[in-house]
Amino acid sequence: MGTKLAICAFALLAVPSASRAQSKPHPKPDADRPGMACAQILKMASSEWVLSFNDKTHLGAANDSSGVLRAIAVYGKCYDARTDALAATLARNGKGPSKTARADFAALEAALKDFTAKALADAAAPADEQKKAYAALYEKQFRYEFYQQYEAKIQKTAGPSRAATKPSAPAATPPSHTDSPASADSAHSAADQERARSDADPMTIAKNRFGKLLDALPEDKMRELHQAFGEVVGPYSISEETRLAVYRYAIFLLESPSATPSAPPPF
Repeated sequence: MGTKLAICAFALLAVPSASRAQSKPHPKPDADRPGMACAQILKMASSEWVLSFNDKTHLGAANDSSGVLRAIAVYGKCYDARTDALAATLARNGKGPSKTARADFAALEAALKDFTAKALADAAAPADEQKKAYAALYEKQFRYEFYQQYEAKIQKTAGPSRAATKPSAPAATPPSHTDSPASADSAHSAADQERARSDADPMTIAKNRFGKLLDALPEDKMRELHQAFGEVVGPYSISEETRLAVYRYAIFLLESPSATPSAPPPF
């Protein structure tokens, strides 16, 4: 009899514990990511996300400062989370950047942050909070691209082996007519085409635009920014794609918010 009573008493005591376990509150959804995962947010351009955020949170038009700043902050957190996840995956697989490579990139980032602070302070149009928030967001592209380079190497290594291809026969060399008038006209035409290609080159366009923005500043500010920018693109070995991205980022920092952007934002 005593044993039965003990079992009943234990069962009664266990019920409240089970009840409490079942009634454990679920985590509240993130109010700044209304019903959306970071992967869904990052599929949108940042400008599209700002519009969507203001619409879903009823914060008004896209020029509502508080709504824009909150939306940019959410996008930035998602962007950082994706970069962190990629870095962790590469580290687990032993395929990520070496300690030296990470140190070099950290130095590049520090130089970029120094240039950013000076550019926002020295720009012809003072940077407001929204401009600073976008600058902080756009700067995140460089860390993500740094790790993407290593991810691309893995994908390239894991790709199908290169199929053997039959070498094509060398093209026949046409006879030379260097002294003919037609040849001279052709040479001039080729030079003109090469000059046109150079003028249309994205890097040439970016360098020219950046130079004009620097020239528009007072001499002391121009020298300061020129030196700070040299610390970003000078000492480090970076790809042409990254170099172009750095120039476009610098242009974004110096351009007036009312000006038509020279290049679309990276995301």
